[in-house]
Amino acid sequence: MLEAAATTGKPLILSTGMSTEADINSAVALLRRLGVPFALLHCNSTYPTPYKDVNLSYLPRLKQLAGTLVGYSGHERGIAIPVAAVALGARIIEKHITVDRDMEGNDHKVSLLPEEFAEMVRQIRAVEESMGQASERELTQGELINRENLAKSMVITQALPKGATIRREMITVKSPGQGLQPNRIDELVGRLAQRDFQPGDLFFESDLSQASARQSRYRFSRPFGIPVRYHDYQRLTEGLELDFVEFHLSYHDLKVPLAEALPSEPQPIGFAVHSPELFAGDHILDLASADPAYRRHSIGELRRVLAIAAELRRFFPKTQRPVLVLNAGGWSQQSFLPAAERAALYERVAESLAEIDLSPVELGIQTMPPFPWHFGGQSHHNLFVDPEEIRSFCERTGHKICLDISHSMMACNYYQWDFRQFLETVLPFSVHLHVVDAKGIDGEGVQIGEGDVDFRELKVALDQYAPGVQFIPEVWQGHKNQGEGFWKALAFLEGVGF
Repeated sequence: MLEAAATTGKPLILSTGMSTEADINSAVALLRRLGVPFALLHCNSTYPTPYKDVNLSYLPRLKQLAGTLVGYSGHERGIAIPVAAVALGARIIEKHITVDRDMEGNDHKVSLLPEEFAEMVRQIRAVEESMGQASERELTQGELINRENLAKSMVITQALPKGATIRREMITVKSPGQGLQPNRIDELVGRLAQRDFQPGDLFFESDLSQASARQSRYRFSRPFGIPVRYHDYQRLTEGLELDFVEFHLSYHDLKVPLAEALPSEPQPIGFAVHSPELFAGDHILDLASADPAYRRHSIGELRRVLAIAAELRRFFPKTQRPVLVLNAGGWSQQSFLPAAERAALYERVAESLAEIDLSPVELGIQTMPPFPWHFGGQSHHNLFVDPEEIRSFCERTGHKICLDISHSMMACNYYQWDFRQFLETVLPFSVHLHVVDAKGIDGEGVQIGEGDVDFRELKVALDQYAPGVQFIPEVWQGHKNQGEGFWKALAFLEGVGF
């Protein structure tokens, strides 16, 4: 029978139920001699199979014997065993399906109903996605975010001048985990300080190597700035020739009196504003929400941000119409929405924006990644991800975007889009740029030059389709250690001719 099947030239799937290992070896030798592609399914041919007789641990051995793909053919009750088989290397699953277990015949009683079969497939896909790679462990983006809040850092307890020795007794450990972690203390103690320290300062990776280099003047063909908060604006910009800063607001900043947070004299540079995504009461701004009350709340919060942007003009008179970067919303928790449903969400965003006087600002709706991080966990983003949908929205409404390179690189990685084509499609509608690298489908904010983005290709596209559009390096945690991440990013971009 195997010889006859082999003459078809089609790949064969062989169940090993009721077979000894000698039977399996004999079949494998025959099929190899015949040159036909095949896969073997581990199987126990009893109906239903007792769990104690399944012996999933045989799967790796079966794969070794076969030297090819293996799978699992199951007759036990439920779906747990085939799902587990996938984690052990099964790449084909066979399970019986029926529309009624009371039908005549023994197979029906151990078969899955359609919805049970569908749930098995969903569980298998989840396991496949979770398997990852047997490589060196790296922190995921969600872990990096949570580590900032939940881990601990080494903190100096006293003033220490540059060149003095760092001693163990001057180090304490505190939250959050934004600095060098305490398991590195033996690497730190005994080193000479490469900068002046004040009590409460964190230690950073650069304190174990070279001090971070910061130029006073970077040269780019377009306006550039850095992201700042009120409290670090002066510290990060001192002595630098920047064109502008982008204020990344938190919802706490909406209550801060600007006269107390910023220098009283007019500042010589421009500014942009990044609206908070999270507001008080765990409210994530969503102008696309189907809940009228939720959407009304989001509109109200955005009006508060606009008021802050207008007030900032007193301190930064060089900019009369600042860019306002906005995450417009449109995410879902469990899965992505189909294209037909996304159209209604885009329409609600347009309607929400129409209710707001945006004339004091130049709106830049941020392009989004497929998997945004909310509260340290992953969601699914539906809007301002697809380049054709972005172009359609901008052409129809007249609104512009903030192209976030990291977000859109991850979208291209996930959907297998051509990044150059993505840039050609959306750059003509860009009014502001977040330039930063990305890894894979959810590694955002990666230091420039350490991820998947081809920055020389990006430069060519920017010069062609968005000449003169301003940018910031939005490296995640780039502000730490006196802005070390920003200076490294700007030096890299200057080196590739930005």
